[in-house]
Amino acid sequence: MLCTTETPLRRVLRHLKTAWLFTRSDFKTTIFPVMMFSAVVSPHHNLLGLSCSFCWLWFQLLHFNVSNQSYSADEDVLNKPWRPVPSGRISVKDCRALRWGLMVFCLSFSSLFSLNVAMTSGVFTMFLVMHEDFHLSHHPIFKNLCNAGGYAANELGSLLILGSSLNRTSINALSCSALVILLTIHAQDFADVIGDRTSGRRSLPIVAPKGSRIYMLCALPLFSFALASFWSLGPFSTVLFVSMGFLVGIRYFFFRDEMSDQSSYRLYNIWLIGVHLLPANVRFRALTW
Repeated sequence: MLCTTETPLRRVLRHLKTAWLFTRSDFKTTIFPVMMFSAVVSPHHNLLGLSCSFCWLWFQLLHFNVSNQSYSADEDVLNKPWRPVPSGRISVKDCRALRWGLMVFCLSFSSLFSLNVAMTSGVFTMFLVMHEDFHLSHHPIFKNLCNAGGYAANELGSLLILGSSLNRTSINALSCSALVILLTIHAQDFADVIGDRTSGRRSLPIVAPKGSRIYMLCALPLFSFALASFWSLGPFSTVLFVSMGFLVGIRYFFFRDEMSDQSSYRLYNIWLIGVHLLPANVRFRALTW
């Protein structure tokens, strides 16, 4: 007779894979841009600090995704069936319980670094509660506000863990990042229209299907040029960055099926990484060409 008992090692590996699946789709949206932002803006660089910053950021992201996916199981069946809840790896009830456990863990873990990091994690939790429990995620504008606030909190926490203090460059970089997220992060909603409509969520692509695409066509090149000017990029760097924004905007406007929107969102994330690299021109004069 075959033994079907799960070994401790297999159980641990299964839980690790579940944690990875919770955060898989947000590495390109959050982990990569925020870590690059921290490395560029912070004057302090060491492997231990970067590793601690990465771990802290990943747990913050896990906290967000466990909370978010415990409320989005119905739409994830259509949009992302590989996620832990729709794929049956964890129940909604257990997901909700894990969410509150992660809140306590993240606040406790943050307190190991400093009071300021713990307060930053608390601010992130506040935006998360408003996003999920007060259902602001169902409103096209308030959803972006919560995303921008949470994103800025993660960036600030990552900087603080690296030992950075707020100065003019870091404040400007945080402000630019938060503004870009506030005004463009609905780029992620175009590919999820079917699931969002099923769950009753009113994202901008649902509320204004044509207007939101016209907005992306116009806004991304304009924001690219404004940011290039603000960070004093050189002529070639400016043309390259504005062209990237223009390319992403054109894709969102002309290519409107779900697969194309997924590809456009991947390109948007490359553009977003570029946004977070621009402060390098202040510290290293790396983009004056």
